[in-house]
Amino acid sequence: MRVKYKINGIVQGVGFRPTVYKIAKKLNLNGYVLNSSDGVVIEIEGENKDKFLDELKKNLPPLARIDSIESEILDFAGFKDFVIKESQNTQKTTSISPDIAVCDDCLKEMYDKNDRRYLYPFINCTNCGPRYTIIENIPYDRKNTSMKKFKMCKLCETEYNDPLNRRYHAQPISCYDCGPKLDVKRKDDSGKWNSLNFKDEIHKIKYIAKKIKEGKIVAIKGLGGFHLVCDATNKEAVGNLRERKRRPSKPFAMMFKNLDMIKDYCDITEKDVALITSKEKPIVLVKKKRDLKGIADKIDRYGVFLPYTPLHYLLFDFLDFPIVATSANISNEPIIRDSDELIERLSNVIDYILDNDRDIVNACDDSVVQAVGDEYITMRCARGYAPLMENDKSENEKSYGKLNILAVGANQKNTISLAFKDKFILSPHIGDLGTLGSIEYFQRTIETFRRLYEFEENVIICDKHPYYESTKWALSQDKKIFQVQHHYAHALATMFEHNLKGEYLCFIFDGTGYGDDGTIWGGEVFIANRHDYKRIHHIKPFKLIGGEKAVKNPANMAVALIDDELAKNYPNYKIAKALNNASFPLTSSMGRMFDMVAFLSGMIEKNEWEGISGLLIEKYYNPEINEKIELKIEKEIDFRPVLNFAAANRGEFERVSSVFINTLVDMIEKIAKNYDLPVIVGGGVFQNKTLLGLVNKRLNPYFNKKIPINDGGVSVGQAAWGIWNLK
Repeated sequence: MRVKYKINGIVQGVGFRPTVYKIAKKLNLNGYVLNSSDGVVIEIEGENKDKFLDELKKNLPPLARIDSIESEILDFAGFKDFVIKESQNTQKTTSISPDIAVCDDCLKEMYDKNDRRYLYPFINCTNCGPRYTIIENIPYDRKNTSMKKFKMCKLCETEYNDPLNRRYHAQPISCYDCGPKLDVKRKDDSGKWNSLNFKDEIHKIKYIAKKIKEGKIVAIKGLGGFHLVCDATNKEAVGNLRERKRRPSKPFAMMFKNLDMIKDYCDITEKDVALITSKEKPIVLVKKKRDLKGIADKIDRYGVFLPYTPLHYLLFDFLDFPIVATSANISNEPIIRDSDELIERLSNVIDYILDNDRDIVNACDDSVVQAVGDEYITMRCARGYAPLMENDKSENEKSYGKLNILAVGANQKNTISLAFKDKFILSPHIGDLGTLGSIEYFQRTIETFRRLYEFEENVIICDKHPYYESTKWALSQDKKIFQVQHHYAHALATMFEHNLKGEYLCFIFDGTGYGDDGTIWGGEVFIANRHDYKRIHHIKPFKLIGGEKAVKNPANMAVALIDDELAKNYPNYKIAKALNNASFPLTSSMGRMFDMVAFLSGMIEKNEWEGISGLLIEKYYNPEINEKIELKIEKEIDFRPVLNFAAANRGEFERVSSVFINTLVDMIEKIAKNYDLPVIVGGGVFQNKTLLGLVNKRLNPYFNKKIPINDGGVSVGQAAWGIWNLK
């Protein structure tokens, strides 16, 4: 008798087959293991076969994850040995591992003078390195990646084919003799970019480090695209980068040499440390300790991260200060992944380029996360985390198996989600669909996932907003289309992540979402389940004076809402009151409420960048101030008393911020007491660490953690609705 297993999950490119091989050998089992396009197939026979699964589960490789195991009893085949077979092509449902930061074993080798990969900037193994960014197709074999153009040398080939070696079938395996090469480019006086000659790779890195020390702006190719890099402690260099990139004040992320250097500049908690040092190495938002001019002015947070490629580590061997490491792109466009486009789009921004000839097939930005007490939230799900694949826990797997669902998300922080068979896949962060380049990237991502999974959707689910580019694209397709309300999708995303059934009281606060009544919603309280929702409370609608422009300039909207005696203190009083008589869209947006409080109190004149209002209110929140405003809890909740308070206490930033947050928490708690239901909170407003932390302490609500809590999670909610409601 033999047993056949089909195992699905993150089981390719992570050292799964060598682990199976070692266990089979240890237990004296015969048979085989192979990669197929829907996972890993194993057949075993022998006296100890009943011990196999327990041993496998106890000894999984660091990056592996088992989602499902199917077993089948077959006739005895008489295998003579245990072998690793060539991959098979079947229906493509296996997971693609995200790119993972270089592991400690590889770093140890890289700094070993006796190792043949000493100081090699592309060192990797089965447990680390590029995955999604180099893959062209499944199964994850070298011939299906951008490494196919690099012919392995004899030594690399020996490691690659040895099941007991850490680099067995590590598809990006390479060395000095057979792998990618760095390329330093400099612009000459005529504006032409030329490669410079150096005797070896480390001298190229040392040269670039020298230029960073001199205050130059350098583009460095990473795993998923180029970073724009400069000395974060050099305010002139930072200022030049801002001026050239036309990014006047939005914060820059910084990469630090090590955790001790982060501690020199930031106050970090244990949870911050756990996130910063995790194998994903995301950007983590943390509290400032020392101010660096031009990095994140006005707010009290930095976005920090550690080196995650061998090249980053080697660069920091020559630098003793943090560096700005921001995505190389035109504002609001996707990260640039090749040097031709970089030169075409950003030649006037950069002084030098550190390129390499390993092509990036799929661009992927850096992930952004934030600790909230002992919990965390994801603000951008990308490198290290995405593609995020989950097994759907639906009871309707048989009917769902006939559906191929493509959910195309929102317009801001766009992602797409796929649902087919019992699989669910969230794409990496795509971005705001406000430019031609970002719309092309959105369409390219759809094509990438169609190709990787031989996926052809028969259902498309989109937002109800008629002007979202994702919605317009969906409605232009000749497919069955369903539209899910924006804030309900936020609630559904939380239900999906936590596998919630039954009814929930859902507080969904964000900036913009198209409402069922044609107005712009954003301060919503629902009673919702997997199939339906009812809007039971919301902010009393107000005019979005200026339309979309009101997002950046909340002045007229704010002054029009407050009492006349307070409004007269603002120079735009007459204009605001006059405009309030004109026709503008109505909104119940909590995001705009944050903007208006920040404006009326004097924290901002306008929104210089998205999220500044919330971060300033968070900065000035004082936990010692317990004052709050008692709002009337009616179906339409009137927030004008809060706005009047902000105007009456203009300049008292701590008091206004504290009263505003306390009032919000009090309102949420009072509403929750009126309903005997578990609570969900979601939407971009709950990226506010202070607000979420206080609500979490009082109500212990469900909220998205690994799925973005902002609009990056909308596609998940859309797809979840399809899973639970379509037959």
